[in-house]
Amino acid sequence: MDTTDPFTPNYPAPTSMRPLLGLTVLVIEDSRFACEALRLLCLRSGARIRRADTLRAARRHLQVYRPSVAIIDVGLPDGNGADLIRELSTSNQRPDVLLGTSGDVDSEAIVMDAGADGYLSKPVTSLATFQTQILTHLPRDRHPDGPRAVSEEVVQPDPIAFRDDMAHVADVMEGASDTRTLDYIAQFLGGVARSADDSELARATELLAATRARGGSAASEAATVAGLVQRRLADKIAI
Repeated sequence: MDTTDPFTPNYPAPTSMRPLLGLTVLVIEDSRFACEALRLLCLRSGARIRRADTLRAARRHLQVYRPSVAIIDVGLPDGNGADLIRELSTSNQRPDVLLGTSGDVDSEAIVMDAGADGYLSKPVTSLATFQTQILTHLPRDRHPDGPRAVSEEVVQPDPIAFRDDMAHVADVMEGASDTRTLDYIAQFLGGVARSADDSELARATELLAATRARGGSAASEAATVAGLVQRRLADKIAI
């Protein structure tokens, strides 16, 4: 039973095939592609999913509901997800399981220091990894009885979600000139590109991020990234 959602009184017990039955997972993630993968993982596992794409939207949600699990992306358009992890880790409304996620290898230490229970490295597509990370930190009375089969399934998000992310970046890049926006674009697109196994876009965003880290203007790198984004929006095969 999810005692904090007033609209859901009772749930059947979790099973070996649907070990997260009865849980509500709040995903705080600005990428449609990454969120679609998590939606499929929740669906396969029996969990319900709610989504927020900014820290502001997440805080509004948390004023009303207490999710069983919160999965928080580090790089969000209005701030750092680690700040919300830090807030929730000491709150009396703390979710049973608090996880951070990112495509940046340096982010694991950041979210763990902030008080997360665990970390999901993007791309998050393995059903076994997703279920294990949650069950490891879930109270024992919320686990399914008996042995649990470990699935080798890997989910494949809808390519339309990838195109939605490209459209989002195109909107953000239009007229973008401040350095914070360029840093956000590099972080956001880097995660999406790795999740979609788009090596060309991943290399371009890595160059953008590296130039920004050195303090350069990165105008040339940003133009290259913008061109790649427009090519993917025009490519009907991507849909």
